[in-house]
Amino acid sequence: MESCSSGRVLSIQSHVVSGYVGNKAAVFPLQLLGFDVDPINSVHFSNHTGFPNGFEGDVLQGDQLRAIMKGLERNDLLSDVEHLLTGYIGSASFLSAVLDVLQILRNRPNGKRLRYVCDPVLGDVGSGFYVPQELVQLFRDKVIPEANVVTPNQFEAEQLTGMTLNSVDDVKVACKALHDIGPSLVVITSVLLKDDKDDTISVYASKRDEEKDTTELWCIQCPQLPGRYTGTGDLLSSLLLGHSAIENNIPKTLEVVMNTMSAVIKRTLELSPDIPLDSDHPRELRLIQCKAIIENPPIELKAQRIE
Repeated sequence: MESCSSGRVLSIQSHVVSGYVGNKAAVFPLQLLGFDVDPINSVHFSNHTGFPNGFEGDVLQGDQLRAIMKGLERNDLLSDVEHLLTGYIGSASFLSAVLDVLQILRNRPNGKRLRYVCDPVLGDVGSGFYVPQELVQLFRDKVIPEANVVTPNQFEAEQLTGMTLNSVDDVKVACKALHDIGPSLVVITSVLLKDDKDDTISVYASKRDEEKDTTELWCIQCPQLPGRYTGTGDLLSSLLLGHSAIENNIPKTLEVVMNTMSAVIKRTLELSPDIPLDSDHPRELRLIQCKAIIENPPIELKAQRIE
């Protein structure tokens, strides 16, 4: 595995004491790929919010995020940050503060090199919205125009573009709409179209080259594994940041990311036989036990070019 020898990642996501979601799902994989990561925890919870007996903890406010950034900036601790990663953000005020973070990073002498990977967490098919619906417009109008990479799932892509994804042609139109907002790389995850097989789920990656005025679209189909899992989106966005920074090759990046995801979920399933497959209680990813997989994933699933 080739590692990245320079460029820190500033990761603004949720944190849980027990389990692997948010920064707990993103920091370790990025470190294994050779990145130094500075996590800012948007929330500090005992566990993820899906537990039947609830959770306890604190939520970081926008002004607190700005204060943290002031401390980092005053001590010259942002000079080598080359990547910004954001995930779950629960309020418009905090999302506005993230825009201030982005401005601080982009206004540095080397700020033009900053690469922003935005996972616009809004909700999911079947579950609906996880966040206030007002965030849709804020993401679309203010945040995504500043992103280099955006990683919505199918539900989020539909909310951001105002269209329903039923076919590959719909995916193409949605990717174009998201490119037109700003990002050069659009990755739509967890896609299940009308004509897709029930036992597979697809991920589409679209790369726009502004200089050449070209766009290439790739797809990788993955087997749907039984059970429910937390933190998969957070893991995916971190792997995508890492591998796309290491090598600028979309099909290869898509393959290594999705093969890692598939192998990690399979291993998690193997290591949690006590949870029934039809249980509403999701499995926590076994990331530590998957260290070797993250460092050297088996490449079995192949990406296909979509013309």
